[in-house]
Amino acid sequence: MATEEPAADTLKQLFQALRPALEFVARAQTDAASRTRLPTAALAERARALLPACSGADAQRLAELVEILDRYEQLPAGERSEIARRCLALIAEPVAESAPAAPRYRAWEGDLASALADLGRSVQFVKGVGPRRADELRRLGLATVEDLLFHLPFRYEDRRLVVPVARAIAGQSASFIGEVVHLEEKIVGRARRRILRAVLKDDTGLLGLVWFNQVAYFRTRFRRGQKVLAYGRVEDDTGGKQIVHPEVDSLSGGSGAAIVPIYSKPGMMSQKAIRKIVLQAVDESAAAVPSVLPPEVAERAAVADLETALRQVHRPPAETRAADLDSFRTTAHRSLVFDELFYLQLGLALRRSKTSRAAGFSMQRDGPLTAHFERALPFAMTAAQQRVIEEIGADMAQPHPMHRLVQGDVGSGKTVVAIYAALSAVQSGYQAAFMAPTELLAEQHHRTIAELTAGLDVRVDLITSSSLKRGRREALDALAAGTTDIAVGTHALIQEQVETAKLGLAIIDEQHRFGVLQRAALRGSRESEGRAPDTLLMTATPIPRTLSMTVYGDLDVSVVDQRPQGRQPVKTVVVHESQRNRVYATVRREVEAGRQAYVVYPLVESSDKMDLRDATTMARELERTVFTGLRVGLLHGKMKAAEKEGVMRRFRDGDVSILVSTTVVEVGVDVANATVMVIEHAERFGLSQLHQLRGRVGRGSERAICLLVTTREATTGDGDRLQVMASTDDGFAIAEADLKLRGPGEFLGTRQSGLPDFRAANLLRDTRLLVEARDAAVAWLDRDPDLSSAASERVSAVLKHRWGRRLGLAEIG
Repeated sequence: MATEEPAADTLKQLFQALRPALEFVARAQTDAASRTRLPTAALAERARALLPACSGADAQRLAELVEILDRYEQLPAGERSEIARRCLALIAEPVAESAPAAPRYRAWEGDLASALADLGRSVQFVKGVGPRRADELRRLGLATVEDLLFHLPFRYEDRRLVVPVARAIAGQSASFIGEVVHLEEKIVGRARRRILRAVLKDDTGLLGLVWFNQVAYFRTRFRRGQKVLAYGRVEDDTGGKQIVHPEVDSLSGGSGAAIVPIYSKPGMMSQKAIRKIVLQAVDESAAAVPSVLPPEVAERAAVADLETALRQVHRPPAETRAADLDSFRTTAHRSLVFDELFYLQLGLALRRSKTSRAAGFSMQRDGPLTAHFERALPFAMTAAQQRVIEEIGADMAQPHPMHRLVQGDVGSGKTVVAIYAALSAVQSGYQAAFMAPTELLAEQHHRTIAELTAGLDVRVDLITSSSLKRGRREALDALAAGTTDIAVGTHALIQEQVETAKLGLAIIDEQHRFGVLQRAALRGSRESEGRAPDTLLMTATPIPRTLSMTVYGDLDVSVVDQRPQGRQPVKTVVVHESQRNRVYATVRREVEAGRQAYVVYPLVESSDKMDLRDATTMARELERTVFTGLRVGLLHGKMKAAEKEGVMRRFRDGDVSILVSTTVVEVGVDVANATVMVIEHAERFGLSQLHQLRGRVGRGSERAICLLVTTREATTGDGDRLQVMASTDDGFAIAEADLKLRGPGEFLGTRQSGLPDFRAANLLRDTRLLVEARDAAVAWLDRDPDLSSAASERVSAVLKHRWGRRLGLAEIG
């Protein structure tokens, strides 16, 4: 009985059958191409039959080949040569062999202190670097040997495919092996520019190699008769083909064709130079990188040790599949990512564990104040609000500090949830502090809390820099004496002279506007009787789950994912700038009807570098022209705090009808009378930012509209992106779309987000590994909560080395 032929061998046979005819059509004139008949139907069926047995890159190119063969006979004669060249490119890459077996995890046995000292050495002492290049590398953020080892390639060039010169195709990159038969330096043009031109010859033809830069250097590297491998993108040249600025290696013995890593590099440093430096660091110090994952964790995750992984990422084995490299799916890449995410998740879980075991206050969720508050509300709470209140109540009942984040879309009712939690603290005999990022927001929260707790025996005081100046002693004395039940304020609440009698709950609104140290100061410095208060963080910026697991991995997270009854969605329309007069007419109509509007611009002032409208210029122009007779105000981030507060106060009180602003209004006070949001150059903003701006309107009973004015056509990428805003008002759906479009760092604003700087992980690509790493970290911490066992000794040391300072874990180990 005949055995089934392996798919790889059958695929090779198919490609061999196709190649001669395709090569003829690729070179043929139009009339000859039209007369050439190919057995496309039979070949398509043969290719289609092979599809189920193929995977990865082979499956992708075979599927494209089937599609081309199916429609080949219907193609115009003039297109057949180009299509034949595309088919030749598809079948040119070698058929993938089976993936290399996953390497085993080799337990590291070196001296940890010595290894970390070696990794911490300056890059200057890596062979071939020296002081000048060390300065260049430091500017790129590569200061130590460890930095170099984890400076991973951002892509690879697969130079294993060596093709004859006769089959060079313009627009495609390939490797060519041949002899240098001509070498000539020329001076060309009025600028008398020097160029170097070489000619490479193989058995099938000639290929030009051209350099415009560093001519003197390259002139010394090559000689006639030298056998070389040249790689680069092929271009058409008069009478033939050429490669401009190829990478050329002299051959001695083998072909020299390989997979070549491509790195980000400083300034004028060449790829060859940065590659040589990184590979030198790998040769010198890869063995010093401690691989100390617990054996059972490494085995379950099927990862390689870090030395093996680093060597294979920087020098991929010859058998590595191109598709795996392109998608960073090799075992080596996966191992580096898992190791990095495991230690991050271990650190976050450790912080969370320490919080959950610290001494805190046990409080009652339900009582007379919360019952009266719920009965007196002028509306019924949503099921989401009730669910989150239950989650908060369960935390507050524990004798350990709560550390919970409440995410809620714009207008979802987070403030009501926070007031309920504050009243739970008060009825349990403790005080609550409510911190907002601006005085205006603090005043708004103070008014809202005072109104909703009217009739209750609860004292609510406002403590801001301004209010302290007006009634300093009375407010401070009341808070220190315990007669203030709920203190609402800004960063003034964490000043040294502000004392509380018995703070049980700290609520931080729009928490991403505060630094980590400010948040810690509110909860940590207010310890009473050696016990820390509960902390409730709130944000109106929906964070996708993958980012929550990193940025907020040490917190419990609740989501208020329902809109209160009666709250109408904001109608959103994408408008081309040519229709701006219609936008202005809508604004004037709403204002003349007694309502208010925002007009938001991306810039504060005009810029020579960007052809964009700006808030300062447009505020003057709009007031003078289209909105003449209407009260126009200006707000932007360069104004002093007192100026900004004054403008917002006038807008809130109705003294300003149209507020021209930058994104500083993204987190602002509620102005129920505002019904129009105009966002100019909307294509310049992220989706989540647009959603936050849109949330400034529609906070009253009147129907509201958001107009996204753009210079882009609806069919462009930016136009499609803005249509996401028009199609949904679900902040979490928008956040997910925004994350995919912009990436984690830009989505959050890396500097202020708390998002870690990853060396190997990519949160968009590595979602599944992130979950695996978190589960493994939590399971290990369940087994060894303090990382104090002998099995965790090295794990703890590496955790402290990698994340200790950034996660505040200096005390471990």
